[in-house]
Amino acid sequence: MRKLVYGMNVSLDGYIAAPGDDIGWSAPSDELFQFWSHRLQATDVSLYGRKLWLTMSSYWPTGDQRPDATAAEVEFARRWRDMSKVVFSSTVDTVDWNTRLFRGDAVSEIARLKAEDGGPMEIAGATLAGAALRAGLIDEYVLATAPVLVGGGTPFFTALDHWVNLNLLETRTFPGGVTLTRYETRR
Repeated sequence: MRKLVYGMNVSLDGYIAAPGDDIGWSAPSDELFQFWSHRLQATDVSLYGRKLWLTMSSYWPTGDQRPDATAAEVEFARRWRDMSKVVFSSTVDTVDWNTRLFRGDAVSEIARLKAEDGGPMEIAGATLAGAALRAGLIDEYVLATAPVLVGGGTPFFTALDHWVNLNLLETRTFPGGVTLTRYETRR
């Protein structure tokens, strides 16, 4: 069975995007960017909701071709382009870059993918991750918490019907006061 990981940059008050989908506060340091890139390399499949897919696919397919791209950005763009991805959306028409589109029941498909043999999967996007969280499918949470309060926007966590108990796996600090915490779901 595969492990499902949900991780993103998050504000101290719990948001992945400020009002208006502003993520300008979450620009990672080189060290944090490298951390996310290494996690991507260790991931077998990335699962995206529509909104985050549109953001990622508008930049990373050619991110390595930009004249100002850093070595880490070049590496990330290539990894992102080459890895297997699934986009869950009823409104996206086409996908590319080693990606397949899924229009059915997301929770059932995520559970099916989890049951397969293979390496870890990551889930990205608050709405999609929220559905997987409520269904008890997420095994690990990775939060890179920035020292900023944005006051609203898109929350990292969705409302839950019951508690989810966690075990702390790791804490780490990054430049700029970012604190990384990793938790596993206690089963």
